[in-house]
Amino acid sequence: MSKTDVLNRYLFNDRHVRGELVQLSKSYQSIINNHNYPLGVRLLLGELLAATCLLTATLKFEGEITVQLQGDGPVGYMSVNGDNNQKLRGIAKVVETEKANNAHSLKELIGKGNMIITVKPKNGEAYQGIVALDQPTLAQCFSQYFEVSAQIPTQVWLFSDDEKQQVAGSLVQLLPDGDGSIENKEQQQEDFQHLAQLTNTIKADEIFSLEAEALLYRLYHQEKVSLFDPQTVSYQCGCSSEKCFSAIAQIEGDEIEAILAEQGKISMTCDYCLTTYDFFNEQLKSFISKDSY
Repeated sequence: MSKTDVLNRYLFNDRHVRGELVQLSKSYQSIINNHNYPLGVRLLLGELLAATCLLTATLKFEGEITVQLQGDGPVGYMSVNGDNNQKLRGIAKVVETEKANNAHSLKELIGKGNMIITVKPKNGEAYQGIVALDQPTLAQCFSQYFEVSAQIPTQVWLFSDDEKQQVAGSLVQLLPDGDGSIENKEQQQEDFQHLAQLTNTIKADEIFSLEAEALLYRLYHQEKVSLFDPQTVSYQCGCSSEKCFSAIAQIEGDEIEAILAEQGKISMTCDYCLTTYDFFNEQLKSFISKDSY
């Protein structure tokens, strides 16, 4: 049984290529268990979760990242948000349940659309990248994103298993180095293609059952690989009573008073974890006009 909810980074010592491996279970289950998502939606959301982990690990920054899929299909949008500490949350908005129940592929679920990646560094300005969802799989769309936006040869593999309620992913990326000569670039490209071909032999049952060290040996036993300390991946919704209270503070006092008069409370439910926060007259009286007392 593999250690789950961990991200492993590794480096090919003689190849100018790096890799990542992520294996998730509890964090994925925490995202889907409170929602009655159709099968295809659960699996795609799991792939997006694994892919976001891999993407976040390629960025040398402190801050947040949001990866969103938007399209005209039965799933209006799907989003995973996380940070450099690999604390993530995710959600999907199903707009046509019947069609979503019978949809499995990326195109069937999202339709024609885009993947929008927003990075918000703790220090510095936010930036955004957009790539069309015109590849057959989400993994291929992420590989295309790296090629178009970062212009770094990268290949991504994603796996999701509904029975095991596990998701996983792997990434291999070229690390350009050297004198910039044609010979050097050609050698690095050959190294990348070689290691991508080896990684392409990975099987779902292996990535779900083997620990990182054993899996890397199975894939690259003839290579010199340095495996770094693993990083824990966890689910963190981020909602709180304080955040909801701050949101209510933006509502006009007359409107707050009207809602309390009609319902006796103001309730706010988090879209991600479905936790409901209730606020009553005593808590909200400071927002209501004194003329109402």
